[in-house]
Amino acid sequence: MTSEQLAWKIRRHGIEMTHLSCGSHIGAIMSVADIVAVLYTDVLKFKSEEPEWKGRDRFILSKGHAGAAIYAALAESGFFPVEELKTHYQNGSRLSGHVSHHLPGVDFSTGSLGHGLSAAANRAFVVLGDGECDEGSVWEAALFANHFRLNNLVAIVDHNHMQSLDFNENTIELEDFGDKWKAFGWNVFRLDGNNHDELKKAFSEIERLDNHKPSVIIADTIKGYGVSYMQNDILWHYRFPHDGWEYDCAVTELHMNKPDGVEDPYTPEGIKNPVLPDENDDTGNDHTFSYTWYTNYCEKMRRVEAKSGSSEREHRL
Repeated sequence: MTSEQLAWKIRRHGIEMTHLSCGSHIGAIMSVADIVAVLYTDVLKFKSEEPEWKGRDRFILSKGHAGAAIYAALAESGFFPVEELKTHYQNGSRLSGHVSHHLPGVDFSTGSLGHGLSAAANRAFVVLGDGECDEGSVWEAALFANHFRLNNLVAIVDHNHMQSLDFNENTIELEDFGDKWKAFGWNVFRLDGNNHDELKKAFSEIERLDNHKPSVIIADTIKGYGVSYMQNDILWHYRFPHDGWEYDCAVTELHMNKPDGVEDPYTPEGIKNPVLPDENDDTGNDHTFSYTWYTNYCEKMRRVEAKSGSSEREHRL
């Protein structure tokens, strides 16, 4: 399977898994899919039939909320049956909402952000979220890795420029992101994280380096990449594709860009008559915190309380 084919599969599985489970974080799953696909087809050494093989490369998805992407990659790589993906987020399932080490092929449970880089050692690859890089533990690990010259440590930041409820720069300013890593002594590569050729080139260059430094790839990606109505919309950090136009349009758009040689295990022929959004549906709107928060809200509440002669806050107390 090529990296492009696996990336499509990850996105298609991600849509289905979050749809069936009513789970979250489809936007992160879509943005990281290309990074994960290139790792599992062209970079990582592993044996799916022998998950604990001592010669394997270690991989940690520090942004564990995008775990469905790893589950899909592992299933398509033969670690467990693809059919099990349908149990994602269900009671009793091995496929918990955040990554679990109880699944073959997963070395480290993640979900509490900021810990993945600290846990990585030896020949290891770590995928972090950009919002996660607000955590002090990430930079402690960066200092440690440079001090001990961990040149076999590669961090990949899924830099989709959005976190939690807003864009990175509206939450805590992150740029110049590359200069920060350079100041901590790392080799820095910045590229289009949704471009497989650029990713493969960077991994190849890192393999040839001999300067005894850890390396970081800042992979600029698009939140929700692959489904246009999800792209750069913070709503899809938490939302899942519901029945109706959300699910139908996502599947239809993925089918429009399906690579040759790939089969869809859920809707092999696509959706014949997809439901489309109408003028009453919430599309094309800005859902960021900075857009929806009104700075005069507290003043309005004080006026309401003064007019009523009592404080709702006092009643709650």
